[in-house]
Amino acid sequence: HASHRTGPANRPGRHNMMLENAGLGGMFLAGFLAATPLPMQSELVLLALAGAGWGLEALVIVASLGNVLGSCVTYAAGRGIEGAGLLSRLSLPPEKLDRAQNWFRRWGAWSLLLSWAPGGDVLVALAGMARMPLARFLPVIALVKTARYILFAWLTSAAL
Repeated sequence: HASHRTGPANRPGRHNMMLENAGLGGMFLAGFLAATPLPMQSELVLLALAGAGWGLEALVIVASLGNVLGSCVTYAAGRGIEGAGLLSRLSLPPEKLDRAQNWFRRWGAWSLLLSWAPGGDVLVALAGMARMPLARFLPVIALVKTARYILFAWLTSAAL
């Protein structure tokens, strides 16, 4: 049944499978990059693919996986930033860094509820710098990032 297909193509074949892989790969990459300090808007990619006929469920799953993995990379970068000697190269005034670290120590995992918002990568990196245990970090990030894509997919389906 065509409505159960992942992508917009309705006929089987090698060409359509390549399109599906390219579309979902692009969604994964967009989600991944959006969770790093690189400027990327994965919601625009999701919207474009949904408008082209891609199934929202598959897009949400793939975008969420990419976004959570990207957040893990940002977290790992935060964990390793001091050990790699990169902190001194960021030209961040020590008082601002201390303020940010103190703020994160105060709010901890609760602050990660805002990690989906613009600038949320900083919170994710602070979680790594604060050595937040991965077992506490990962469930919160997975929940928040997936919930954001579910909400956006719901809004997208209402608009389309």
